[in-house]
Order: sequence, then structure tokens, then C-alpha cells
Amino acid sequence: MRALVFVELNTVEVRDEREVVAGESEVIVHVARTGICGSELHGISQPGLRTPPLIMGHEFVGTTDDGRRVVVNPLVTCAECDSCRRGETNLCRRREFLGIHRPGGHAERVVVPHHLIHDLPVELSWDRAALVEPIANAVHAWNVAGRPVGGRVGVIGCGPIGLACIEVARHFGASGVDACDLSEERRGFASTLGADTVDVALGGEYDVVFEAVGVDVTRRSSIECIRPGGIAVWLGLTATDANIDAAHLVRFEKRVRGAFAYTDEEFRLALDIAPSLQLNWSTTFDFADGAAVFTSLMNGADKPIKALLKP
Repeated sequence: MRALVFVELNTVEVRDEREVVAGESEVIVHVARTGICGSELHGISQPGLRTPPLIMGHEFVGTTDDGRRVVVNPLVTCAECDSCRRGETNLCRRREFLGIHRPGGHAERVVVPHHLIHDLPVELSWDRAALVEPIANAVHAWNVAGRPVGGRVGVIGCGPIGLACIEVARHFGASGVDACDLSEERRGFASTLGADTVDVALGGEYDVVFEAVGVDVTRRSSIECIRPGGIAVWLGLTATDANIDAAHLVRFEKRVRGAFAYTDEEFRLALDIAPSLQLNWSTTFDFADGAAVFTSLMNGADKPIKALLKP
């Protein structure tokens, strides 16, 4: 089968790989769409979390051998640790991700634990369904923020996760959503999704700011833009450091929370609300072009906003 393989630092190639074989309690998913995630674009330049050769891809949809249209929750948990017992499966102490610790969806076929597949509503096209996983991240961030219904929300970064945060905030009843990004095209998409104002920087004071870039300047801005007692939710993973004014954080009782992945319940909720969202911010490419598209994005291209590959 064909697969897009992380072969060495900063290099992916479309290769012929061995056919997959499902084990007990596993199914084979024939991939219809697989998304390229920003974490992969940054991750293959940093040794450690992902070890080549690796078939990446944790955002994918497809069909099973018996014809079911499914989306896959890529998070494999132990179901035994204290985090799992509390329902915080995203914080499982032995968690693994398809596409990081196990072969993922950047391939024609992938083996998936049976309990991780979810049937797709008939009204969801493959292109829209492939965005359920990013939406699940935004649903989790919304919950981490305390479900701020009626609150003023700011979003920093209008890449896939930022756009997902806009859609989710609008869906769940934020009173207003402002967004910012340096890219004119991404600002345009944010406007079509219902952002009230879109600019190169936030210009106001917010109950919640979702930071979806992950560098020190945007993390610092997220704190500066929240009201006293407000909360900044960090989703971006680009950099490891944050140069923030800790004294300001203390004096105004501002809060910073990380938001990582999603629980099983949040993934199912993302799937439930997906048919009512726009989910129109992806571009689909033939799988043969996967290495070129991945490399272009890895080297800094800001188009497309979200690349999906069609095996």
C-alpha cells in the first residue's frame, strides 16, 4: 500500500509499505481523507516524540471492510490509570497516538482499535468529516475555559485550530468572538465563520482568549488581552518557552490553562455538532502530491490553511 512516511528529520516521502493486518479487537480503515497537522510540520524537525520511519496522521476518516463510514479517535489510552478513571483520558499516563506512537492515517489503510471508530452522519462529506479531530480540540479548549456562554472570546491564530475555536465558540453561545492572524487569507476565513472583528492583533479585553499559535509573543499577548480574573487557554505547541510577566499574572489574578487533545466524551460531542458547523477551511490534494504539500507547509507556506490528502 502507499503511505506518506516520515523517513528522517525534515523529510517525508510517499512509499510502498507492507500491507496492514488487523489483530484481535482491531479493524482496518480504508482511508478516505487524512489531514496534515501543524504539530507534524513542527514535529519532524525535532527528534524525540516521533521516531522515523513512521507513518504519521492522526486526523483521518474512511471506511471499514464492512462498508461503515467512520471517523477515528486517534488517542489510545490505558483505561486504568488515575487520569483515565477520572474520565480525563487525554491525560492518560500511558497514552499513545495513532500517527505518533503507532502507524497512523497517512496511508491507504491503517489498523485501528475497534473502540476508537465512530460512525459518520450521512450529511458529513469526507472533507468536512476529516475536520472532526481539530473540532474536538476546540471543544476541549471550550470546556477548559469553563464553557464561557455569553462571554467575550478572543482567538489568536486563524490556522485550523484557531478556526475550529471560532466555530465552537459561536456554536456554544459566546456573546462575541474577535480573531487575529498575520495572514490576510486566514483572516478572511475567520470572518466567514462569524468572527465579529478580525485584524492582525486583538484589540480589546476578553473573558477568554484561545491562543492557537504557540510562541512567546502570542502567549504573552493572550495574557495581556484577558480581563482581570480572565483565562487564557493555550493550545499552540510551536515553542517550548513563554516570556510572560508573572507579576502581572498575580496582581490581576489572571489564569493560564493548557488544553491538550480531548476526552472520549469531547470527541463524540465534536462529531455530534460537526453537521451544524461550516467546516469549509480545508483543501484536498491527491495522495501522490502529499510529500510536496507537506514540505511546502513545513517550509512556511500559509496556503492551504488545512491540507487534506486523498489516498
